[in-house]
Amino acid sequence: MRHGWVSPVRRRRHDEDGSALVEFVWLGMLLLVPLVYILLAVFDVQGAAFGASAASRAAGRAYALADTDAEGLARARRAVEVALADQGVDQPFDVRVTCEPAPPCHRRGSTIIVRVSSRVVLPLVPAALGGGAPSFAIASEHRVPIGRYREVGP
Repeated sequence: MRHGWVSPVRRRRHDEDGSALVEFVWLGMLLLVPLVYILLAVFDVQGAAFGASAASRAAGRAYALADTDAEGLARARRAVEVALADQGVDQPFDVRVTCEPAPPCHRRGSTIIVRVSSRVVLPLVPAALGGGAPSFAIASEHRVPIGRYREVGP
């Protein structure tokens, strides 16, 4: 046996030392990075959905407790801002208040319908990919009935 000669079997085994670790790290990165991104996107959308739901409930209550429709709309917008900020939603939103059967909303037997809608932009997606950043539409609706009997101030 010569000192400079290494058998081909031994050379092949020696060339692959540590490759399992490298493959594990690369496969881990290839699988974990998309999984983490998907989880971030789902958490953002879910937080916005919770925020929209809480915002429509709070806006409905604020609108119903106001004395006039104009004051109710201002209170409803402020309630939506607070509820969405509480969930960390900083996207623009739209508040629509309608009544059944017809305005004015603050009369006996009517129902106030508050709809809050917004869009959640997916995180870490540049707008340079074309067509703007992808987003999800979020909407929530809440109905508040106005009772037959209302308290009247002095």
